[in-house]
Amino acid sequence: MKRLHVAAGVIRRSDGHVLIARRPLDKHQGGLWEFPGGKVEEGETAETALARELAEELGIDVAAARPLIKIRHDYPDKQVLLDVWEVLTFSGEPHGAEGQPLAWVAPDDLPSYSFPAANHPIISAARLPDHYLITPDNLRPRELLNGLALALDAGIRLVQLRSPSLDEADYRSLAAEVLDMCIGRARVMLKGPLEWASEFPEAGWHLTTQQLRQHAKRPIVPGRWLAASCHNAAEMNLASMMGVDFITVSPILPTATHPKAQPLGWQCAAELLTGFGLPAYLLGGLGPGDLAQAWRAGAQGVAGIRAFWPDKTA
Repeated sequence: MKRLHVAAGVIRRSDGHVLIARRPLDKHQGGLWEFPGGKVEEGETAETALARELAEELGIDVAAARPLIKIRHDYPDKQVLLDVWEVLTFSGEPHGAEGQPLAWVAPDDLPSYSFPAANHPIISAARLPDHYLITPDNLRPRELLNGLALALDAGIRLVQLRSPSLDEADYRSLAAEVLDMCIGRARVMLKGPLEWASEFPEAGWHLTTQQLRQHAKRPIVPGRWLAASCHNAAEMNLASMMGVDFITVSPILPTATHPKAQPLGWQCAAELLTGFGLPAYLLGGLGPGDLAQAWRAGAQGVAGIRAFWPDKTA
């Protein structure tokens, strides 16, 4: 069975809301919501097909777009490749040119809509930013909180609280303060024994590679963000089978945090992400200037410690 290649777009309004459309009842997965787009025709690039389909379906002209995520999914009656792009700029007012209902939805409300199963990773990708800050170790709690406040002011929207040098009580106390600081501003991923997870129901959890290997099933309920640290294809496969929402892949380049680790390099990272189908942040020796290359490699964005941490934290 030939895999159907579909180009789809995540289109945002100035207030951040995302445009979705309801599929006609007489089509495959009819009645469910989807991200607008359509079939890539023979000889077309995905970007060209996306522009054509959005002009036909919505009456808009795409001025700029960039790759977001590719997803291969097998339904009982059809195999699809969803080639998803983030629409950066467009002109015209979107409307259902083919009579399809449309809705502008806040990103965090997307999970409450019924989508085809293949769309679920797109929902995660549409809700996640392109920068993932990991906090430095060996800072006093007040230094860390001061630096985090500056990072939030600079636009950071996803934070991993990593502080292995703190004892358990101090980490849990700091986690409570970080969560309070980030309300309405950023998602917080905690890291540590999973027994702590019930104490922080509003937080996501970032699994170590060891935790990923220890748990065959998803250790926290769906609806809470779950991530995992991966370094090779086997670990990425474990993360996918567990049903994590996103991963980090590292190290891409040499890094001071793990100087003895063998870097993967850009080509290997791109090969690992080909066909993976979940949002992934590339980590290790990277900074904001590497974002475009990370997108080209198939990543959601870049993660880092030093490159994203404000210089002045006092």
